[in-house]
Amino acid sequence: MSESSQRRKELPAPAPPPLLRDPETLASLLNRQGDQAPIEQAALEEIIFTVAQEVLDYLGTYIGPGYHLNYGLQVEDTCPECTDRCSDICSHKTRRALDAGACRLTLDSPVTKVEAKVAQLIDHTLLRPDATRDQIKTLCEEAVRFQFASVCVNPWNVPQAAELLRGSCVKVCTVVGFPLGATLPKIKVYEAEQAIKLGAQEIDMVINVGALKSGLLEAVEADIRGVAEASHRGGAICKVILETGLLDTNEKIRGSIAAKNACADFVKTSTGFSTGGATAEDVQLMRAAVGGDMGVKASGGVRTLEDVKKMVEAGATRIGASASVKIIEQAISEGNSATPKLEPAKPTAAKVASPASQSGNY
Repeated sequence: MSESSQRRKELPAPAPPPLLRDPETLASLLNRQGDQAPIEQAALEEIIFTVAQEVLDYLGTYIGPGYHLNYGLQVEDTCPECTDRCSDICSHKTRRALDAGACRLTLDSPVTKVEAKVAQLIDHTLLRPDATRDQIKTLCEEAVRFQFASVCVNPWNVPQAAELLRGSCVKVCTVVGFPLGATLPKIKVYEAEQAIKLGAQEIDMVINVGALKSGLLEAVEADIRGVAEASHRGGAICKVILETGLLDTNEKIRGSIAAKNACADFVKTSTGFSTGGATAEDVQLMRAAVGGDMGVKASGGVRTLEDVKKMVEAGATRIGASASVKIIEQAISEGNSATPKLEPAKPTAAKVASPASQSGNY
């Protein structure tokens, strides 16, 4: 690029002349003497667009598609981390559109009512330790395309996910004390605070499983409360992972009640990295323990639409899944014949009078 071109691009773009702002004014000026035939509106706009493009090209600015004049708005031909799928996701162009004054955006690939209802239940999850940046990008693209509730990623991946999802309705969820839950409470609080600063909006923390199994309920509750309070201070919600595969019935109840007492927003079944995963029976038990005021997230082994329906019927209000796209494809297929039942079951708190009243088998 020449020095003169560089200097031109560094100059601020001037305000457009009134003639370019108002096609009707130009039309009236052209026809003022009455000796020219009126110009059709489409042709007039084409003239204006062409002239403006030449001027703004010289000044180093850009006119976006659809004859919208983005005066002074620098838009690169290729965005950083371009996906070549602008109709599905482009946080950079979305942010520029919002900064320029847009209050509503339209995306291609609309979802149907059925699949949208399913998608809004799902935290689209990738927590594998070997997850690459390309895989996180794909995860976020899929989340925006299908409008999942959130993407759930490890803390290291939060900044990338937050940038890719900026301007969308998909939230960034991350994990704390994951997957064992045996780290110190202060470390969990710090981890939650730092993740929120980096863009996390939902925190899924693992309880101290050993403390729960040892009957140290006050320590378990304090551990949860620290993360819940840190989450709420940062404007995030807190989900509490019980790791139900390691607990008996009484421990599942006590863990759920501890999460409620500590003012968490959700109880969650599993990390997906231990023995077992979500079961409808565990979801029903957790729902009964916390009542109707908290969310219940079923996570671990939820791979089909049928699994989702079972969990929702048992009382789940959120689903953690890595097979999310497959589930949506099944919802699309089923939606052509029958709308899946996706209304959570009413809480049955009467079933849980107290932890001591429960037998060892549910």
